[in-house]
Amino acid sequence: MAIVETFRTGIDPVTPPVPRLHVIADCASLADAAFQGGAPAVQMRIKDVSDAEVLAECRRMVAAAHAVDGVVIVNDRADIALAAEADGVHGGADDLPVAMLRHLLGPDRLVGGTARDPETALRHQDDGASYVGVGPVYTTDTKPGLPEPLGPAGVANVVAVVGIPVIAIAGITASRIPELLDAGAHGVAVIGAVAHAVDPAAATAELMEALGA
Repeated sequence: MAIVETFRTGIDPVTPPVPRLHVIADCASLADAAFQGGAPAVQMRIKDVSDAEVLAECRRMVAAAHAVDGVVIVNDRADIALAAEADGVHGGADDLPVAMLRHLLGPDRLVGGTARDPETALRHQDDGASYVGVGPVYTTDTKPGLPEPLGPAGVANVVAVVGIPVIAIAGITASRIPELLDAGAHGVAVIGAVAHAVDPAAATAELMEALGA
């Protein structure tokens, strides 16, 4: 059964706990494998298909998640999250503001926001974010056009000023997790470490072990 760890989240005590591992998935089959490996959360990121297809895939992920007490967070799309009864939304740098996402989702769902500096992270916290995703921490080929990597020191800079969980993202591997935990990260979000693995479930289990979960 997936483990969702308790952490003080955002400014509203009703908000659910923030999971320590977020596996970013573009299909229900990958989400299933992640949940089989013990992932507490999947972030759904699906591009270039119809809204009807995105909604159908999200509903499949939500069903798989709830069967193991897992969580589905939808990247960018508050409408899809609400329609599929997902557990939250993550807003990227160019998506709806965190304050608007919180307004749309209410107090009882997770809302994440992307931050690359302490000032942005603080603004997200003030606007009701449950957590901030900080990155890119390392170089990655999964998503082109990203700025220079922040490294663990960049994560530590954000951790020092916020009181909500910090989730490190980009280029994350099991071997890099210890230094991110040392920097104060609550957890990590991954794409390639699971999606490109020969055995995604086993790769997920390795990440969970590195997180101590």
